[in-house]
Amino acid sequence: MPEVMINGPAGRIEGRYIHGKQPNAPVALFLHPHPHHGGTMNNRVVYTLFHAFGRRGFSTLRFNFRGVGRSQGSYDRGEGELSDAASALDWLQTFNPNASACWIAGHSFGAWIGMQLLMRRPEIDGFISVAPPANSFDFSFLAPCPSSGLIVHGNKDELVPENSVHKLVNKLSHQRDIRIEYKVVDGATHLFSNHVEALDKHVDDYLDNALGSRMAAVAE
Repeated sequence: MPEVMINGPAGRIEGRYIHGKQPNAPVALFLHPHPHHGGTMNNRVVYTLFHAFGRRGFSTLRFNFRGVGRSQGSYDRGEGELSDAASALDWLQTFNPNASACWIAGHSFGAWIGMQLLMRRPEIDGFISVAPPANSFDFSFLAPCPSSGLIVHGNKDELVPENSVHKLVNKLSHQRDIRIEYKVVDGATHLFSNHVEALDKHVDDYLDNALGSRMAAVAE
């Protein structure tokens, strides 16, 4: 899997990139959990999302926020990490100027950063947020949410109560022309340990419906 180094606002950003086979392949960016709690681009949920989009011919990029792995800089309370994500998306779009679509997906802290990027980049067509930390981070900026998407949460999440995510989903679902699909995985914790297969199934089903037959899954 090709390693890439991206010029970011705090220095080098380490990433992993797979280029789609079609000239106008859509692109997708993936954001990992909190750097202070072991979050990296190799997080199992992020890896699962990365390959779900890759199976559908997307050009895919996952990366380490500043201060994680070989990415330079240090944790910046979300402000710097949002800048990192914007730089990564810039890089992805530069390599794919004719991309037919643009998606973003994140897990936990990465979901929070991803939703902020969604508000700033109107070219993003859809999103997937896994275990968004709606109880500890402010999501009020989603007014209105500019794109439809999928939110997945575990009902045994030990860090983010399911009812806080449910309230966020209800808020977003009442916005005009926005459709939020919400899936609760029975028994899943915040990291989806032993429940990644169920997550993958929900993501597959959602993407099949959202993307349509023109982008049916291709063989790995």
